[in-house]
Formats: sequence, C-alpha cells, structure tokens
Amino acid sequence: MPATPALRRALAVLLALPLLTLAACGYGSQAKDDDTVRVAAGAKKIDGLDSVRIGYFGNLTHGTALVGNRKGFFQRELGATQARYAVFNAGPSEIEALNSGSLDIGWIGPSPAINGYTKANGENLRIIGGSASGGVKLVVNPDRVKSLADVEGKRIATPQLGNTQDVAFLNWAAEQGWRIDAQSGKGEVTVVRSDNKVTPGAFRSGAIDGAWVPEPTASMLVAQGGRVLLDETSLWPDEEFVITNIVVRQEFLEEHPKVVEAVLRASVETNAWINAHPDEAKAVANEQLEADSGKALPAEVLDPAWKSIRFTDDPLAATLDAQAEHAVRAGLLDRPDLAGIYDLTPLNKVLKAQGAPAVDDAGLGAE
Repeated sequence: MPATPALRRALAVLLALPLLTLAACGYGSQAKDDDTVRVAAGAKKIDGLDSVRIGYFGNLTHGTALVGNRKGFFQRELGATQARYAVFNAGPSEIEALNSGSLDIGWIGPSPAINGYTKANGENLRIIGGSASGGVKLVVNPDRVKSLADVEGKRIATPQLGNTQDVAFLNWAAEQGWRIDAQSGKGEVTVVRSDNKVTPGAFRSGAIDGAWVPEPTASMLVAQGGRVLLDETSLWPDEEFVITNIVVRQEFLEEHPKVVEAVLRASVETNAWINAHPDEAKAVANEQLEADSGKALPAEVLDPAWKSIRFTDDPLAATLDAQAEHAVRAGLLDRPDLAGIYDLTPLNKVLKAQGAPAVDDAGLGAE
C-alpha cells in the first residue's frame, strides 16, 4: 500500500531524529565521510587504537588542521587508526568536548586553552604544540573611524566574551587609557560580542563601527569596504604571537603517546608543506572549508587573509603567558598558575628526528 502524505511526513521526522540529536550535542559538526582520507591498504593501528578524534575551527588560523585533513597527512601517519574530525565554532565548546572525553586532540586559541587548564586545576589538558601566529586585525568603517584615537566612543565587535581577540582588544584599549567594563563591554568604547558569522552583517548594516577579529572575518570586512586600522602583529615583539595551539586530553596523552606523536609528526609535515607550497596550501584549506561549511571563500577574502598568517610548530609559549597576563589585567581571569600547561616532549622528539631545533615552553612545562 503506498504511503500517505501524513505517513511520509512522520517517517521523515523519525529519520531526522538522529541528526537532530547529533547537532544538539553542541560539540561541533562532524566532518563528512566523503572528505575522510581512506586508510592505506596494509596499514596497522597504532597501539591497537581504532580512532583518534581531532577537533578544529573553520578558520584559516586553523589552516594546519584544514590542510592536514584534506591532504591526508594525519591519516598517513596514523596508519589504520582512523582520524575522525569535528569542526567547532568556539573555544568553550571544544574545551567541553575535551573535558567530556568526546574529543582527544584539538586545534584551539590560547585564551580557551588557558581557561580550560586553569578551571580544571591543570588536570584536563596539555598544550603539545604550536600551529599559527598572526591573522588578527582591527578593521573599521573608514567613514566613521579615521585614526586610532577615533576608536574612542565607537562600537567595536569581538568574537566572544573572554576569547583570544576579546582579551587582546580590551588590553589594547586599556593601553590607550580607555575604561571599559570587561563583563558588560560598556565604557569609553563599547565592546560588542558578536559571533564571527554575524559580524560581517552587523558591519554592513552599520550596527558596529569596527571589529577586532581573526581571519578570514577581517578580510571579509575589508571586502565590504572596511579598512585595516591595526594589525595585532605590530603590537608583539618580533611581530609574532600564538593564535592557534594544539591541545590534548591528559588522559589520552598518557594512554596513547604514540598516537599523539603521530598526530604531531603529521602537523610538522603539514606546516612544512604549507610553507613550501603557500598558494596550493591556500587552495587546499579553502577546499576543506567548503567541505566543512558548504561555502568556499572568494579570492578577495582568501588571498589577503592567508598572507597574514604564519604557520609554525613553535607554540610561542612566552606570548601565551603574556596573553594570560592581559586577561588578568582586564579582570577576566584570576592570576593563573600556568606551570605545567605545556608538554612539548613529544613535539621535540618529532623535531629532533627531523633535524629541526627544539621549541621552548617558557618555563611552563610539565615536570
């Protein structure tokens, strides 16, 4: 008997329930199976582990993960241990996934890493490597803001209360002598916490006068007529600061050190390939962004955004310590004890095997 319209609708609802349940978990969208590199024939599992769950954001500042996924660097190093990916929109949700055990290794910004480490009293994660520096800009409406002094009294967006860019902007504003209540965002400059997906629309409508944001959002605003008023790189010694780290669940690191080494080896290989093939790497990262989100970036956004990011294995630990101090001064964080937040032993083992110099933890390494 053919199904009635009502029955077809009921079946559609039932079939959709598992998808709704997955989306409701809040741990980020799963990478499509079509985009997962196949395991090589004859490959063996590392330590008998079936899979490792890897998280990252759909941002160009997470280009190592985007390219490493798309080009199969991670899967080749993992052998028959399947690399499974989850894409996140914000640091807190990725930290929650690490805490719950639904994620093993993740690419994440410094502020969420600091918050996740301190709130768990140093018992849930370790930073095990670097990934990227730079790629953050203050972009403004040139009709409303013509100089740095003009930022006073304006509405400036940051991605989220307490996130890496929010902390950076609050610290910079304080250095200009402007008073802002960090929690409410109210003061001599109004800080508008706006998701990066929403910010371009708010900028276009005139609801905000500018934004302190990572790539590719910064270049999206420029494509809409915005002007780069300040590149955060210019505020740091040697013009470098950590924007993306690699973190791991401590329990996973202890139980599966060979798997962690394999992921780090793939990360180092990916960064070397990106730096040797910047134009091809840019296209590959954009392909993965399209696979994850359904939409690729146009050239007028992709090209300038990619140029502003430097991919590096060095976690730039001293700059993370400075970022923590900025959060303390802004009133967003009690003075943290970051001793032990890094475990760079696996990374330095990988680097030594490749004849590369070791990286430093700025005195914040695990004993």
